[in-house]
Amino acid sequence: MSDILAKKVETGSYQTFFYEGGEKSAETIIFLHGSGPGASARTNWQDVLPYFSEKFHVVAPDLFGFGDTDHPEVYPTNGAKWMSARVEQIIALMDALEVEKAHLVGNSLGGVISLNLLMYAPERFDRIVLMGAGGGLTEPTPELAKLANFASDPSPANFKNLLRWFLFDETFLEEKLDEIVSERLENFNKPEVRRSYEANFKNSHLSDMLVPPSALKRMNNSFLLIHGHEDRFVPLESSLYVMKYLPDAQLHAFKRCGHWAQVEQKDRFIKLSTDFFNREL
Repeated sequence: MSDILAKKVETGSYQTFFYEGGEKSAETIIFLHGSGPGASARTNWQDVLPYFSEKFHVVAPDLFGFGDTDHPEVYPTNGAKWMSARVEQIIALMDALEVEKAHLVGNSLGGVISLNLLMYAPERFDRIVLMGAGGGLTEPTPELAKLANFASDPSPANFKNLLRWFLFDETFLEEKLDEIVSERLENFNKPEVRRSYEANFKNSHLSDMLVPPSALKRMNNSFLLIHGHEDRFVPLESSLYVMKYLPDAQLHAFKRCGHWAQVEQKDRFIKLSTDFFNREL
């Protein structure tokens, strides 16, 4: 990621690893990744951050419990406490970087964290992009169940299947698939990463992820919802649920697209999001 720098900063009692790029005087966009095995800011956003950094100040952290951010010695005991820890992490990161207000891009779990940030610190955020976000997911799909239980048999073959399911059509990534599997498995197999992953999914439930209609109705931010029509990890119905209650939202659903719109529909994702943050959409 040219011109995107890897950094660490104190966020409370531990250090958060993050990528940063663009002019600090520009509007800030914080990118929050999802929760798959080996997930990190790099694996989720490496192909799109350079584009956004041309006009914006971009910040993409490894969420608490993932990647190269310091891992807990004592784990949160349930999904609600994991969520609170990540909300506190992002606010502390903004304070450390002296970012008073930011836009958000949240993918999957990152989208749920974005909605929780708006519940607890709405004055700190402006426009919000949610991509394949799980705020309205009530029942786990078979694919999501496999993801949650991946640590019980984390073989390269199982992981390659899992990554294929993230996409509607993996053929255009076929040559890179083994490389992606290798990179993410290397990350996942770090003892601290694997322990955090197991602790997170063992004690978390989908009910911890649901955002109540009463909260959504009070979110007056402008939202852009992006969802792959063929998403099998967080079905389109999750965004439809969120859309039903948000006062100011638009939804763009892509056919022939799974859970990673930033990969399968990269150019359209960048154009839509950039136009939205520029208030042209």
